[in-house]
Amino acid sequence: MQRGSEHRQADHAIEPLFLDRWSPRAMSGEVIPEEDLMVLFEAARWAPSSYNDQPWCILYARRDSEHWSLFFDLLIDLNKGWARNAGVLLLFISKTTLTLNGKPSMTHSFDAGAAWENLALQATLKGYVVHGMQGFDYERARTVLNVPDGYRVEAMVAVGKPGRKEDLSEELQKRETPNGRRPLKETICEGPFR
Repeated sequence: MQRGSEHRQADHAIEPLFLDRWSPRAMSGEVIPEEDLMVLFEAARWAPSSYNDQPWCILYARRDSEHWSLFFDLLIDLNKGWARNAGVLLLFISKTTLTLNGKPSMTHSFDAGAAWENLALQATLKGYVVHGMQGFDYERARTVLNVPDGYRVEAMVAVGKPGRKEDLSEELQKRETPNGRRPLKETICEGPFR
């Protein structure tokens, strides 16, 4: 994996892991061993959540499983073009009410996002590439994957071993590079929004 680049320079001293994590699309098509996949899920399990409710659930399909086509067929064509080489496809969902009292959870998506980030960072540490996406059919995912009422479909994720950039379409090859971030002053605001 590339370590930083002209587009990924931190303005403040942070751990290299945060610069090393990006969202490539080039994957090798190799199967991810079950024990490695469980390590990624274990990292997600330890994410923080409101009331320790852990509202996220991760549905998944390994490329060599009977479930692969259910997940793969949910993707838009652009994502199918590269995600076909993922080792596993994940669907993050989150429970919209608190287990504690059945009241609406205002932070279920926020908490699921923390689990996703834990998974993404652990995957990066293990040498995998991870790419989150919204380019899929949310309603079909709910139906085909039996997502129960009371859960929100959040996002899909492709995980794989690094592949060759040259195996991507010409259009995607141009985009297959770590990107930058807007200046911190455009993200933070001490006091009220301005």
